[in-house]
Amino acid sequence: MTDQTLTVRDNRTGEEYELEITDGTVRASDLGKIGKTEDEPGIAVYDPGFTNTASTRSSITYIDGDKGILEYRGYPIEQLAESSTFLEVAYLLIHGELPTKDQHDAWVHEITFHTFVHENLKSLMQGFRYDAHPMGMLLSSVGALSTFYPEARAITDEEVRHDQVVRLIAKMPTLGAWAFRHAQGKPYVYPDNDLSYTENFLSMLFKMSEQKYDPDPRLSKALEVLFILHADHEQNCSTNAVRSVGSSDVDPYSAVSAGIAALYGPLHGGANEAVLRMLKRIGSKDNIPSFIEGVKKGEERLMGFGHRVYKNYDPRAKIIKKAVDDVFEVTGVNPLLEIAQELERIALEDEYFVQRKLYPNVDFYSGLIYEALQFPPEMFTVLFAIPRTAGWLAQWIELVDDKEQKIARPKQIYTGARTLDFVPAEQRWA
Repeated sequence: MTDQTLTVRDNRTGEEYELEITDGTVRASDLGKIGKTEDEPGIAVYDPGFTNTASTRSSITYIDGDKGILEYRGYPIEQLAESSTFLEVAYLLIHGELPTKDQHDAWVHEITFHTFVHENLKSLMQGFRYDAHPMGMLLSSVGALSTFYPEARAITDEEVRHDQVVRLIAKMPTLGAWAFRHAQGKPYVYPDNDLSYTENFLSMLFKMSEQKYDPDPRLSKALEVLFILHADHEQNCSTNAVRSVGSSDVDPYSAVSAGIAALYGPLHGGANEAVLRMLKRIGSKDNIPSFIEGVKKGEERLMGFGHRVYKNYDPRAKIIKKAVDDVFEVTGVNPLLEIAQELERIALEDEYFVQRKLYPNVDFYSGLIYEALQFPPEMFTVLFAIPRTAGWLAQWIELVDDKEQKIARPKQIYTGARTLDFVPAEQRWA
């Protein structure tokens, strides 16, 4: 036993226990030994929302919320957003290191030529109602992919696993773009293998009658940056869903579908849409003072500020703020930007918000960019899910290879009735 220990005294019995501390944690199984008898279970941890429970060891994403640090595999997010591409970052997340020139070229080639989907899947998507939500369509179509690739169940076969990783990263933009076109009643656009990952996505979204779609490089770069920023974010709700479902040894399409389902919820993937609604409700800079007072009185909610993890300025928000200028240079300035900038200025200076460490998060400006790119709010979460697939897959692979992991099965504290006597229906209803 090292000096990194925690001594716990059980005041019920007077007995003391010495628990080893590793990486700032104690094992739940060690806590379970406290007070355990033949008749009584040991101590368990009650932690709704897993606010202070580590379920895994991971080498993928590092976050220091107090200092505003975010790193992928040790590389600062600022450097990756400035100098890398999304597919290079995806390779880094999946493989654990940056690719060589040959590895990069092979990776990009594989993903580029797996962007097409089976025509039967196209038929599936065409069967949705005209007003189907794009996230519902994405959720269903990704789950359906498991039926097209039944070999994906061989999750310990590295070659088979690699094929599914490539397919998922490649096909997500196609499925997302088709969900977008479906809602507009427009024909689906097939991938263009001459374009980059983000350029091809923009082509499938917006191409009409032109022979070749030529996206503005400033827009494709801005989308590239957004994809990098959203690629992974540690053990959030959707990543936890991927890992929890994946712990049953299910195929990666089904596990990623669980992540999409979790991201669908407004508390997770819908925050930037809520920011837009707030800015539109404020309407003009003149209304900001009364809105701020409403926030302080608990009558209004300041969306896009504060984060479960970050107690400092979200590093992703700083990067997105720079991308806003490039996008608006092409599309024209959104009048809501002026309101957003004034809200940020006040929040960073007002003692009420400073004391509560309410800094802008990644959702505060991303919605403005998406709206400028002509995406309806219901597409915002799809744009989140496409790049996050790389992170989900990296987390899924880490789970499969981790010998300590078991099928997810949290404990519960039972609060219901006990040992009731059953009364047959004819007596209860007499």
